[in-house]
Amino acid sequence: MTGWFSFLHGEATAGDVLALARVERVLRDAGAAYDVVWSPGFRADGTHFADVDPAAYSRLVFVCGPVHGAQVEELHRRFAHCVRVAVGVSVVDAGSPAVTGFHRVLARDGAGDGPGLDLAARAPALPAVPVVGVVLTHGQHEYGGRRRHEEVAAVLTRWLAGRDCARLELETRLDAHDWRLCGTPAQLEAVLSRLDLVVTDRLHGLVLALRAGVPALAVDPVEGGAKVTAQARACGWPALVPAERLTKASAEGSAGGSAEVSAEGTLERWWDWCLADGRAEAARIGAGFHAAESVPDGVPDAADGLVAALREASEAAAGR
Repeated sequence: MTGWFSFLHGEATAGDVLALARVERVLRDAGAAYDVVWSPGFRADGTHFADVDPAAYSRLVFVCGPVHGAQVEELHRRFAHCVRVAVGVSVVDAGSPAVTGFHRVLARDGAGDGPGLDLAARAPALPAVPVVGVVLTHGQHEYGGRRRHEEVAAVLTRWLAGRDCARLELETRLDAHDWRLCGTPAQLEAVLSRLDLVVTDRLHGLVLALRAGVPALAVDPVEGGAKVTAQARACGWPALVPAERLTKASAEGSAGGSAEVSAEGTLERWWDWCLADGRAEAARIGAGFHAAESVPDGVPDAADGLVAALREASEAAAGR
């Protein structure tokens, strides 16, 4: 079985891969054996065209996408001895060799008949995965030589790439003109409140996640700890990883030691906690933030002392 997910310079979209899953189920139910060809750029450990002996196959199925262009035409030449069927595809030009080279075309659109349901719609149900917001900063140059932001971001993003989760890169910076960014705090909070977890090295990534009742796996990107560590302590939030735990472990692991496992183990331990007990703890802390607005002895912050400080400063200035 092939598709645009098979070509070296093609692309593997979620829809195409789900369409493939639908066809796989049909073939399995029919007791038909098959192999799937993957692009080496998408699945390096899969079967690639370079590994395939066309003589070993009697049938070729092309799944989803447009049947158009030189790459599809090359399939007809290379697998000329095979029965070739396209399924769930778009027909752009019915007279093109890419289309006429198939013995049968089960089109979803463009073939003259009414459009058919895309194969992805009836693909097998998928397992639930956590939705994770990622809030990172590459700034904060005021910390000078204590900055470990780039190293921390490199370890975090490499680790996140291997997690089975839906990752959503977020930015706390607001912009009323850039459609990719939130324009108000309410818009950002609306996104955060729908997440399962936030991974962040920003103070406000931590605070805004907890304010929304969402657990945060926080990393302080400043060696020795700075405002992220201080804020986690102020919030009573335990899921905090020091920069040194990641950067030192990463360096030792790259030198052939076992510390890289320790760094990943630390992240995985807090990941698991955040998605389990951390949910209730984040909800409790977030509720405490909001309750403090109406409860005199709630969670304090610096603004509680502002009026008194203004009065005292004014009196001191008048008495000079």
